[in-house]
Amino acid sequence: MGRRWLTWLDMRRLVVVILFLGLAFMATRPPFSADTGWHLQAGRVTVESGRILQTDVFSHTRYGSRWVNHSWLSQVILYTLFRHLSYPGLSLWVYGAVLAAFAFVYLQMEGDPFLRAFTTVLAAITSGVIWTPRPQLVSFVFTAVVCYVLHLFKRRGVNRLWTLPPLFVLWVNLHAGYALGFMVIAAFLIGEVVNHLVNYVTPPSEPTLDWRNLAMVAEMAVLCALLLVINPNTTRMWVYYLETVRIPFLRDYILEWRSPDFHLLGLQPFIWLLLATMAAMGFSGRRADGTDVVTVGLFAYAALLAGRNIAPFALVTAPVLSRHLAPILTRLGWTRRIRRIPRPTPARGAFHLLLALVVVSILGMRVHQIFQPETIEETLRKDYPIDAIEWIKEHHPPGRLFNPYNWGGYLIWSLWPEYRVFVDGRTDLYGNDFLHEYLDIELAREAVDEKLQRYDINLVLTTPNSPLALYLNCTGGWEEAYADDMAWIFVRSRTASSGGSDP
Repeated sequence: MGRRWLTWLDMRRLVVVILFLGLAFMATRPPFSADTGWHLQAGRVTVESGRILQTDVFSHTRYGSRWVNHSWLSQVILYTLFRHLSYPGLSLWVYGAVLAAFAFVYLQMEGDPFLRAFTTVLAAITSGVIWTPRPQLVSFVFTAVVCYVLHLFKRRGVNRLWTLPPLFVLWVNLHAGYALGFMVIAAFLIGEVVNHLVNYVTPPSEPTLDWRNLAMVAEMAVLCALLLVINPNTTRMWVYYLETVRIPFLRDYILEWRSPDFHLLGLQPFIWLLLATMAAMGFSGRRADGTDVVTVGLFAYAALLAGRNIAPFALVTAPVLSRHLAPILTRLGWTRRIRRIPRPTPARGAFHLLLALVVVSILGMRVHQIFQPETIEETLRKDYPIDAIEWIKEHHPPGRLFNPYNWGGYLIWSLWPEYRVFVDGRTDLYGNDFLHEYLDIELAREAVDEKLQRYDINLVLTTPNSPLALYLNCTGGWEEAYADDMAWIFVRSRTASSGGSDP
């Protein structure tokens, strides 16, 4: 039995094993982001109350307002993982999403395992910008699943379309990114129509669905859209995504919603993947499939509009790149070289097993390093005002809090319910006008005192030397109560205090 297992682990399978271990290594990173805190706290409230949270309880500026909590089920899962496994539980969420998404991508590819591994790694580097413990990763996985279901139907004649309706029902309760699934289906339908038109001119070289099967896909898409109402927000989810993307504040100030800045090295793999795909399609000698062209074009357009769409672009583009690289490598003689790889023997299998164990050991050391308490604390201290939060917990300054947008999520996790935040990452809850008013205060633009009085702010947490911090330092009625390299805290002086309290 052992000898048979060792001969099973040939070079091709070893490449796949190392590939997915490498993806896990890439996904091993500090398990927290700006929005993780409020997602965890929302999950905690839902679990402990036994009711889905649908009104705001975390801020004093929108307290009691209707909140479209589209990620309630993801929040429950994230909180449950954190409650039982702490920070490694959050990383387990990331591992599962990344490995599952790229498993579905890998299954759509063509070519040998070496080519597939190269293409997968390029797509992983491109999409890695969103690998954080957030519900957004659900949309990352489910986009890959929709692509795989349509791939099976078109290229292998296997009908798994029946899985799409329950998938979309689950999706709309886990994250609002279900629009990506409809983008995939729309590109598929348009691309197949293009194929039919082109087939009138040139003989088909790629499989094309007949009109009856295309109608079946369209009918399934309509059914999926109708079933989106099966969620706590019912019909609101039909338009929620469009409402969100039309908030000007997102496009103007939130990095992931802005057009990508390709001067940043972390975003340049998008260019590499796009140019490599275009070049491969041009030199492969294989007629481009209409569905591939429309899908890559649509998601590239979306990625150029908003950086958060780079990750789904990588998922849909990687299989297309592999399909066109495969014939190029065949012409270059790569396929012949692959065939010359020696047949597996127990000795070679034992060596391959040793290599796999070495990679597992490296991954284990990385995981051990990342999840040391001091490493996690050091990471959190780089992004959040840990000591300032401890000062607030110790001294309990009275009154309502003003805080920076990027710290809102962590403050909800660490200070709620004793303190409610002024603002956090739930931009749809606050709205465009309020968010610009927040910026007016943060940047000390105009009528700062009037706005702080209107919101009954007695406690200000801000970054050192920010416009607001400098303004309060020069303004009567405020005292600097705490300062370090990460945060300054101001409290309203007793003579100027309005005496308000958090709701």
